[in-house]
Amino acid sequence: MTQPGPSRSRALPPGHTIELVTDQAAFAELAPEWGRLYGRCAAATPFQSHAWLHSWWRSYGLPGRLRVVLAREGGEPVAAAPLMLVRRPVPALVPLGGAISDYGDVLLDDERGPDAVAALAAGLAAASRTALVDLREVRPGAAAERLYACWRGPRRRLADSLCLELPAVPLDELAARLPSAKARQRVRAQLRRLDALGVKSRPVLPGEAEAAVRRLLELHRLQWRGRKVTGEHLRPRFREHLVRAVGPMVRSGDAVVTEFRMADEVVAVDVTLLSRRLAGGYLYGAHPRLREAKADVAVMLLDACAGYARAPGRSTLSLLRGDEPYKHRWRPAPVPNQRLLLARRRTAPLLAAALCDAAARRRGKELLRWSAERRGSDGDGTT
Repeated sequence: MTQPGPSRSRALPPGHTIELVTDQAAFAELAPEWGRLYGRCAAATPFQSHAWLHSWWRSYGLPGRLRVVLAREGGEPVAAAPLMLVRRPVPALVPLGGAISDYGDVLLDDERGPDAVAALAAGLAAASRTALVDLREVRPGAAAERLYACWRGPRRRLADSLCLELPAVPLDELAARLPSAKARQRVRAQLRRLDALGVKSRPVLPGEAEAAVRRLLELHRLQWRGRKVTGEHLRPRFREHLVRAVGPMVRSGDAVVTEFRMADEVVAVDVTLLSRRLAGGYLYGAHPRLREAKADVAVMLLDACAGYARAPGRSTLSLLRGDEPYKHRWRPAPVPNQRLLLARRRTAPLLAAALCDAAARRRGKELLRWSAERRGSDGDGTT
């Protein structure tokens, strides 16, 4: 269902209207308009593309919870907030994409100026009613920062997940960042090893993307067999989402799927997401045979991703969320995402409750980390 109408709580800029989309079919029909707006928002990442968001909703959305806020000028969308309603820990509108999306954001037409931001703020104030607006995983420089700056109600900014970022340069320049000559020599030796093994890569064609993603997920399951893995990546709903989303994203240039072959067999598949400002390796699957052959899979993948990152205007090779030790060998820059909390006067108590919940969760993680470190120290016989 699409519900047009002005915001009751804030005056809209002249010529602007607000729509609230709550129906999956209506959201699907927005694809062409959404694509135009997405293309006019330089800060957008592929996690804000219609293909990603609509596919995610089909796999993860709950009936009656869709809340997509659109601001239009002259009938054309100039701003959008793709959200859903959650009830816990407090009633809140949160970004579509959930935990499997590394960046959350709104869309703002870069050519429209502050009126588009003001219109979206008015629409969100009306749509949120008795709920908080809780924007998670907002990358620095995201469009949501402009929304936060113009919000007139209570608001707070918190740290969210940590991302690690590298410059968008070739692998040999990334290797030059390594701390020692020995480490740089090791990377060059690893590239020679891949050549000796006959590992070749190629980006698949759009029509091959679905089959390639299915192969990726098979290899991903195989490579993590018997080891700790992100459980969601093994679930049918994730498989259906990724297979459904990536094909259209390859066709639109928002993703590239790379196959790695050895002796005419596909031994690895990688999905790299592409935006105007960054490229980021999202998920890969690699046959254990590669590691058994002493191939460095991380170097192989980074070499391919670095090649895709080199495009006009694209300055960042993102390692996306996660502070895993293997990423730090390349000396990336830590770039924390943000959590932007927006409330109205009537929902200020929800903001306070959300802040308390965030503080409690942070303290709980600190205690778990301290406990794990203490157990490790006890196991080493130290105090």
